[in-house]
Amino acid sequence: MGKILITGGSGLVGSALTELLLQHGYEVEHLSRSKNSRGHVRVRLWDTNKKWIEEGSFDNLDGIIHLAGAGIADVRHNEEGKELLTKSRVNSAQLLFEKLKESQSKIDFFISASAIGYYGMKTTDEIYSETSPAGNDFVADLCKKWETSADAFSSMARVAKVRIGLVLDKDQGALHAISLPTQFGMGASLGSGKQWMPWIHKKDLASLFNHIIQNKMEGTFNAVAPEHVNNRQFTKAVANAFKAPFLFPAIPGKVLKVILGEKANLVLEGSRVSSQKIVDSGFEFEFSTLKKALDHLYA
Repeated sequence: MGKILITGGSGLVGSALTELLLQHGYEVEHLSRSKNSRGHVRVRLWDTNKKWIEEGSFDNLDGIIHLAGAGIADVRHNEEGKELLTKSRVNSAQLLFEKLKESQSKIDFFISASAIGYYGMKTTDEIYSETSPAGNDFVADLCKKWETSADAFSSMARVAKVRIGLVLDKDQGALHAISLPTQFGMGASLGSGKQWMPWIHKKDLASLFNHIIQNKMEGTFNAVAPEHVNNRQFTKAVANAFKAPFLFPAIPGKVLKVILGEKANLVLEGSRVSSQKIVDSGFEFEFSTLKKALDHLYA
């Protein structure tokens, strides 16, 4: 089929995507800070601080998928943490662009992850589409810079940006954190419980990236399932999946703000986001409802 280079290839999204692309006959290489074994995947090294990428990393590529970036929920949102979040996304994309240009190698596409945080951390009944304006908080500003760094590649390749929602996996990420207390009957909604939680099963997300590649698509796409659920509905659905009671009162927002600081907005606020654009392109979700997704993950 062709060869694709993935940054952040060993993470939750990258692992699922790598597996799918290999199944479809692609040769996949990862760009990583360490040369750990990745099975059938060759690992190329890079160091963004030293602005260095292993020679030959861009040889005979069809495209690059840029997933690298420190976890938004894993870093404190102080000055140091915000700088890390920005550099790990924006500076790494800029390094890819500079080194690709220097190598004079050609690629067909550059696909960058982004996040639904682009629309701002706010809870309203408005449904946001890819043409909606960006929000005005830190995460929205981070996403704007992230996407701008991807747009630089439009001078040499087809560019797509994928605004990802909450990725569901039973062993990693937010669902894993939510399920731990919930399966023992200690699940609780957060704050008002009315904040929206746009989500997507990891298999659907990998398929969505592949859909963009196969159909030579460009532009911006929301990667969220069609079903809209809020925090209370989400947590209750997880409890139902474990046949566990859902009796605990909501955790007050004030408590979470004391514990998490500015980062509390990540769990206390959330927008409704539409996936209609990707559906209109012919993409079909295997897991279109939260119940389907949870039944599959906890089968």
